[in-house]
Amino acid sequence: MDKKKVAVPLVCHGHSRPVVDLFYSPVTPDGFFLISASKDSSPMLRNGETGDWIGTFEGHKGAVWSCCLDTNALRAASASADFTAKLWDALTGDELHSFEHKHIVRACAFSEDTHLLLTGGVEKILRIFDLNRQDAPPREVGSSPGSIRTLAWLHSDQTILSSCTDMGGVRLWDIRSGKIVQTLETKSPVTSAEVSQDGRYITTADGSTVKFWDANHFGLVKSYNMPCNVESASLEPKLGNKFVAGGEDMWIHVFDFNTGEQIDLPSSINSSLAALCYCSFQSGIILGYVKMSLQK
Repeated sequence: MDKKKVAVPLVCHGHSRPVVDLFYSPVTPDGFFLISASKDSSPMLRNGETGDWIGTFEGHKGAVWSCCLDTNALRAASASADFTAKLWDALTGDELHSFEHKHIVRACAFSEDTHLLLTGGVEKILRIFDLNRQDAPPREVGSSPGSIRTLAWLHSDQTILSSCTDMGGVRLWDIRSGKIVQTLETKSPVTSAEVSQDGRYITTADGSTVKFWDANHFGLVKSYNMPCNVESASLEPKLGNKFVAGGEDMWIHVFDFNTGEQIDLPSSINSSLAALCYCSFQSGIILGYVKMSLQK
């Protein structure tokens, strides 16, 4: 009788406080990389395949709420409670620039062409910084109806996705007009929003619901009720046939995308989960909480 293969997590030690955001780079000539944001104020860069520590970006004076790498994994960005978003050299760890804000910055995202950095936070303003003219004033796309929690680029950098900490819905902004062109309605504030690797779906978590939206026509494709309030959800990137979700019940749940049925026994992490995503190149699951663990 064949024994069922059991996933053994790789635990990536280093952060001293909860991990609140995770981001994988695309594959580069040097491999692919993982960056993590934590309330300990020090984003960390790791080998995306092994989880081995590469370096720590030091310079923030408050919790770091968001982090990302550009397409080539040559630069990193971070958004912090110290009222700044910082640009880093991912090879040396040096700070390249600090973009000052007037309040907490909750989210940041590089454009696909790597020339722009998008930020948002408690000020309720979406700002776009030109990384070729770092000292130039940012372009303010529009005023969000609430404090910004998540941000993402869509449609070859022509559309921006945003969600708020204090109200439901995901808003789609047209980059040219600076106006909201569509709102994806949810009952609760959206705690995570992810664009699938193939650009087909937007995955959102709000309250105890995980939803999948058509990323081009913005219609609701699937909606599933979860066993608890969900903090984060992620669609498997290679086949798109399953998704993972986790939150306040301290368990990781894997579900069938087409039916919503749970397909694996849940795994306990003994901590409320704050961030979660699939590795785009291994179909492993990366989780963020007090300790960061990689499950293959």
